Amino acid sequence: MSVYIIAEAGVNHNGSFDLACKLVDAAKAAEVDCIKFQTFKSKNLVSRNAQKADYQKTTTGDGSQVDMLKKLELSYDEFLKLKEYCDQIGICFLSTPFDFDSIEFLNSIDMPFWKIPSGEITNYPYLVALAKTGKPVVMSTGMCDLKEIEAAIKVLHENGTKEIRLLHCNTEYPTPFEDVNLRAMQTMREAFGLEVGYSDHTKGIEVPVAAVALGATVIEKHFTLDRNMEGPDHKASLEPNELAAMVSSIRHIEKALGKGEKTPSPSEKKNIAIARKSIVAKRTIKAGEELTEENITVKRPGSGISPMRWLEVLGTKAVRDFNEDELIEL
Repeated sequence: MSVYIIAEAGVNHNGSFDLACKLVDAAKAAEVDCIKFQTFKSKNLVSRNAQKADYQKTTTGDGSQVDMLKKLELSYDEFLKLKEYCDQIGICFLSTPFDFDSIEFLNSIDMPFWKIPSGEITNYPYLVALAKTGKPVVMSTGMCDLKEIEAAIKVLHENGTKEIRLLHCNTEYPTPFEDVNLRAMQTMREAFGLEVGYSDHTKGIEVPVAAVALGATVIEKHFTLDRNMEGPDHKASLEPNELAAMVSSIRHIEKALGKGEKTPSPSEKKNIAIARKSIVAKRTIKAGEELTEENITVKRPGSGISPMRWLEVLGTKAVRDFNEDELIEL
């Protein structure tokens, strides 16, 4: 099964439906499997007293979260049109709900699975509401320890979720490389026996590609049309050409991982005779002459007797005359 690649548009549409459609086009052009947005009513998501994260202050200035998020809302009608547009051009539409009204709405438009963000993993009523729909879940695990992940899995399973994939994640934008801790992805797979993936917030494409080499089955990555745009997530996002490069690199790594069998590949078999060596005459040898280290040696090509049979050949008699460099026969 191919790695499932989610292009996280998030709120990088800046509240513009037209910009959201352009993000869909860019994701389609990059050949990702899915484009994901974020659906919320800011008044239901945060209180007026909620402060911005440091990275949000850096990218959007002072002010409250609710004021920032209000500017980033799309209406349910616009999300419905986005879903229809995605269906029309052949890319999976996905959006993460951040409140109960949005869960109800998104459940009505036939999304294939839920993507739970890291910030909601300790939100019991939210987990229950998603689980009761019975849809599969992909859950990010930023800011979590194993006990918190285990508790969330338990809530989901007990309330109707049958299929869960876990995404290792670090909730800092951008994530310092020294904080990525990709091996934690493998730790989660061993701890819970579930398929795992990686939701990336680092700069560049190296880390998600490395995650695929370590066994990630899902990759999520923020993208934008222009990192210089105003908004909280643009600076930690890929631009379209970078997103396409990430997809291409992941697909190459998928092919390169192979099936794990150690046998000569079809492409290299033709080079065996060229690269390996055979036992050849070191000088002219007469028929009946004993073959010794004085008259035989090892040279390319590898189309004759393998040098691994060296001891077997030593001490035998030449079956015919051999010229220098001629392949020895027994």
